[in-house]
Amino acid sequence: MQIKSVGVIGCGLMGSGIAQAAATAGFPVIVLEAEQRFLDRGFTGVERSLAKFAEKGTITESPDAIRARLKGTTNVEDLADCDIIIEAILENVPEKHKMYAALEKVAKPDAIFASNTSSISITELMAATKRPERFIGLHFFNPVPLMKLVEVIRTIATSDEVFEAAVDFGTKLGKVPVRTKDSSGFIVNRLLVPYLLDAIRAYEEGVGSIVDIDQAMKLGCGYPMGPFTLLDFVGLDTCYYITHVMFDEFREKRFAAPPLLKRMVLAGWYGRKTGKGFYDYTDPNNPIANQNL
Repeated sequence: MQIKSVGVIGCGLMGSGIAQAAATAGFPVIVLEAEQRFLDRGFTGVERSLAKFAEKGTITESPDAIRARLKGTTNVEDLADCDIIIEAILENVPEKHKMYAALEKVAKPDAIFASNTSSISITELMAATKRPERFIGLHFFNPVPLMKLVEVIRTIATSDEVFEAAVDFGTKLGKVPVRTKDSSGFIVNRLLVPYLLDAIRAYEEGVGSIVDIDQAMKLGCGYPMGPFTLLDFVGLDTCYYITHVMFDEFREKRFAAPPLLKRMVLAGWYGRKTGKGFYDYTDPNNPIANQNL
């Protein structure tokens, strides 16, 4: 089967990025949001991003031509003709189930449903639909227009045809698709989350300072950023949520949140987005290691 039209649910950071990537690849895209103001905010971000790409000469079309393929709506019925519908709303199973139930009433029978979830079981989300063989995971990475990877996740019910169509779709978006099965955390978070949690435990145990651990992993392993810088970038609240999902599935200590991570989330220190995490971002261009931990 061929995917010719794309629906995206959610116009936040991930949803708008997925929509931008699809429109840049030539697909007509309809983005669904609860309110017009969320669409306006998301599309403003897309326009800024496209302008930067044009300035650098990394897109072959004008920003206006790409933007013209993007449409927003607050009416789920406008997604009725989409070949693939990618959900990118908050990581909340009941809310996702509610959205898929609404989609099921309007989407055409051969439409593919996909979720951008980073940790929730694709099978659990699939259960809210009547098309288990046409349900997959498409896990993009932030920022979507720049990051080359997409994890394509199949459940035990996903058909071969749908799975390969999703892989082909990822390639057409200019991404490198990796195939994986539905297991909590998939490939990247399955390996990344324990590493980040071990870094926090190492700091708790006095192995090294925040700056020294970050520098050690950057210079010793060639990572583009250290674990604490990455935690602040991803969001400590997001990481904390993922630990719960993964620990619930595997019941292994390496997926359990360290006490320090819990305290920081309870204090509202989520990282860059709140201005304080393992680093203080009072001056965003010169973050300083938090001395209060």
